[in-house]
Amino acid sequence: MTLRTYILKRIVISLFILWLVATLNFTIFALSTGDPVKYLLKPEMHKEQRDLLEKAYGLNEPWWSQYLKSLRNQFSFGIIPPYFGWSSQTGTWVADGLWWRLAITVLLLGSALIGRIILGIPTGIFAASKRGSKTDVAVVTSALFTHGVPAFFTQLLTVFAFTYLLTHYDIYVVPLTATIDANVRQGLSGLQLYAQIAWHMTLPIVTLVLVGFGAWALYTRNMLIDALTQDYVVTARAKGLSERTILYKHAFKSILPPVTTMITLAIPGVVTGAIITEQIFKIEGIGTWYITALQENIADYAVAQAVLFIYAALVIVCNLIADFIYGVLDPRIRVGMRR
Repeated sequence: MTLRTYILKRIVISLFILWLVATLNFTIFALSTGDPVKYLLKPEMHKEQRDLLEKAYGLNEPWWSQYLKSLRNQFSFGIIPPYFGWSSQTGTWVADGLWWRLAITVLLLGSALIGRIILGIPTGIFAASKRGSKTDVAVVTSALFTHGVPAFFTQLLTVFAFTYLLTHYDIYVVPLTATIDANVRQGLSGLQLYAQIAWHMTLPIVTLVLVGFGAWALYTRNMLIDALTQDYVVTARAKGLSERTILYKHAFKSILPPVTTMITLAIPGVVTGAIITEQIFKIEGIGTWYITALQENIADYAVAQAVLFIYAALVIVCNLIADFIYGVLDPRIRVGMRR
């Protein structure tokens, strides 16, 4: 089997899984007890008006018709009609409220993920190169501590600390919430607005990096230490190669496939939203919108389905990318395919 055949096979399987996810997405919300129309009803409305709302949302149609409409909504990917369907919260297409919230969440969690990778992987490499030393112990201890402490606890602690500095000593360091004053928001547009949003999200991004880099450091360190005990490393040392060359050109190169997989599989989490983080710092991201949509008195299932479908699609795509990168980086997989 060639690499091309393998990738094509994986694409077909992925499309089937995506259809299965969309079907389960419909089934779960079809069996739920929420009433999307109830959120739109007013006390003075008559039964005829409720019937019209149910007809508008297709709730009075047979299940198979609702199922086909749900598939059409989900596989529109928000870029062609019907744009993930109609939101009962906003009274507009789901995509209209989705993309700007998604941009904020990606800015938050994407920056945090990049920060964790930039800080965590080099820290893990450095710790592995100093295995057994006090430096290694310090890195492992700090990584375990930051990884073990819940993110919300660290965030609440930092908010309390900076609030104390501001109220008692009039020391302003960074914004404590991501909320931008309405008057300031009106005077900004485009890149200026996103720059202001990024500045207001400095604290949540930094806290997410601090609580998350430890896992990357430990993962990299442990894999690298295992790689440094392999026979090819012993052979490289016997040839007189420097430790730096052995570390980066032999050991680290051998762990690139699993590290790459870890990175690609972390990407879908960028769009799901850090729900607690968004609540603490008042961020209008996708996580807050998703939780609101699931409330029984709102039941904006079109929004919930869109968020879950985007996440599933990203997981599937990232798995495909990981498989492709594995085939490129690891010669053993290419050899296995040709057999």
